[in-house]
Amino acid sequence: MSQQAPASVVMIRPHHFQPNAETAADNAFQTACALSPADTAKSARAEFDGVVTALRDVGVTVHDFDDTGTETPDSVFPNNWFSTHAGGHVAVYPMYAQTRRRERRWDVIEMLKRDYRVQDVIDYSGLEADGLALEGTGAMVLDHVGRVAYVAKSNRADPVILERFCTNFAYEPIAFDAVDAKGTAVYHTNVLMGIGTEYAMIGLDMITSDERRETVMSRLEESGHEVIALSEDQITRFAGNAIEVTGDKGRVLALSQTAYDALSPDQIAIIERSAKILPLAIPTIETAGGSIRCMIAGIHLSRR
Repeated sequence: MSQQAPASVVMIRPHHFQPNAETAADNAFQTACALSPADTAKSARAEFDGVVTALRDVGVTVHDFDDTGTETPDSVFPNNWFSTHAGGHVAVYPMYAQTRRRERRWDVIEMLKRDYRVQDVIDYSGLEADGLALEGTGAMVLDHVGRVAYVAKSNRADPVILERFCTNFAYEPIAFDAVDAKGTAVYHTNVLMGIGTEYAMIGLDMITSDERRETVMSRLEESGHEVIALSEDQITRFAGNAIEVTGDKGRVLALSQTAYDALSPDQIAIIERSAKILPLAIPTIETAGGSIRCMIAGIHLSRR
């Protein structure tokens, strides 16, 4: 049975984390890091370990893998290259940047097969040879219960693969254009919006079409979500890049301290009616243009 908030997750511990120069071309959320490369990597690893500890402390099962490679600066963001789905289904995705294609690792998939019930693995990564990309739950924000895939159009979300994914995994695609105040396209949908069990957080004003904005809002409300409208400033501070997980005492919204500090008291109150909020400090990792949601690949599979 589908649920929105997974109780188990996969995370990749970085040993040579750096903001990726290749992805900076279309990721407006990346910022300069003042630390030396060695200190940047050390700080990111410490932030990662703090997130893992905090998640385990609230009862979330974390499968953590180490990445000691020097050619995978964004490996801390595994949600882009694979996703899992109720019924035992796994997808592996094609990535836009050459450096990010090296992040896929089959030991993660083998762990899933060993510990969870996996019926099939659909691998779309060969489509990279055709210059196509669909970067997982970065490019798509999935309503696992309502079976809707929300997608901000970008070069990381090819419509052909999106249609194929939605056919294979039984989702309805809802695609739209979203830009910032400078007219720059939002590079990943999961910085624009996040869907919990009873609420959805989204930068509605960044969707350029009034009609599509209304469609997105209506579909979220129809599926039982209270819509929390986020400003562009809040989106820039990663308030949309959050993930709801299930701990031993109920649902938890994991988000960065930066994101939490950007929320208003009214927005916090809406979330807390449904989930405990878990703010996590990851300022170094956020210089790469992603936040907590990007770091966590949810496991929507049944345990063996």
